[in-house]
Amino acid sequence: MVDFSLWDIFRNLLMAARWTVLLSLVAFVGGGLVAMALLLARLAKLRGAQAGVSAYVQLFQGTPLLMQLFLAYFGLALFGVNVPAWLAAALALTLYTSAFLTEIWRGCVNAVPKGQWEAAASLAMSFGETMRHVIGPQALRIALPPTVGFLVQVIKGTALASVIGFIELTKAGTMITNATFRPFTVYACVALMYFLLCWPISAWSRRLERTLRRGH
Repeated sequence: MVDFSLWDIFRNLLMAARWTVLLSLVAFVGGGLVAMALLLARLAKLRGAQAGVSAYVQLFQGTPLLMQLFLAYFGLALFGVNVPAWLAAALALTLYTSAFLTEIWRGCVNAVPKGQWEAAASLAMSFGETMRHVIGPQALRIALPPTVGFLVQVIKGTALASVIGFIELTKAGTMITNATFRPFTVYACVALMYFLLCWPISAWSRRLERTLRRGH
């Protein structure tokens, strides 16, 4: 048993929290880029895109994130590809995030009145011009609050990366608990840190929603 003070516990968890934040940002930014590509392919009505994107979204939304992490880490190893825990976690969370953001953003685009599409078509705008100048700005206003709010789910989802050995906040909490035999104290600190990470983002999302609703 290691005799850690409360400050020692908090300091070690704070160091691990950096990896939680980094993994969340990688998954959110990477997932956003993939989601944007999938959404544009779907809206452009490319051959097979509608069915392909729909299948992709249903696959990653319909299976547990935990299973996706296992497959990314252990599944690739079956083919002789040794994937570091951080890379497997980033890959699984990126794909998971992209599936949800694709649907969130598709709903926001569909919320733009169809008359806007018709107006752009009457001006002979191309698909790219329509998205950039007409549909995109309006959909962006609608999409900001739910997109920011979903970041909270990504942060909490990083906790599952501990099962494949990635040392983030939850994994560090488990390691410290095993060393100190103080599970209540350690996990209370872990919960507090997740709250400190997530609550400001949730509050910002609600504020954005109120602000944009008034502007609309």
